[in-house]
Amino acid sequence: MNVPDLEAARTYWNVLMPLLSFEVFIDDEDQVAYRPASAKPGTYLFIYQADDDRPFSSRAVGLQHLAFMVPTRQHVRDVHVAALSLGSESVHEPQVFPQYPQPYFATFWRDPFDFTIEAVCHHDR
Repeated sequence: MNVPDLEAARTYWNVLMPLLSFEVFIDDEDQVAYRPASAKPGTYLFIYQADDDRPFSSRAVGLQHLAFMVPTRQHVRDVHVAALSLGSESVHEPQVFPQYPQPYFATFWRDPFDFTIEAVCHHDR
């Protein structure tokens, strides 16, 4: 993920990633990266300073929506509260989305760089 302000991204994601069951993998001046916590398998997220100063557009080629699976509906709610406390714009409050394969309880928000982020629980409780 390339961002216009790596330090702002580092501050933002350092708060949210533990709630999404991720931990810091690399944290240096050129990048910050996260991996699934407790040596669990999964995708790593690398964040870099963008060299291009064009504003992000979800209509352009590239990442526009990133979803994280969490184990409980309460995790969805907690991540939503944390994202809003960091100044994120809510796209969808935590809720059931009947249009998706069930069970699907999720929240969507925009991070400081306008990426759409989702926390989703695929469990009934």
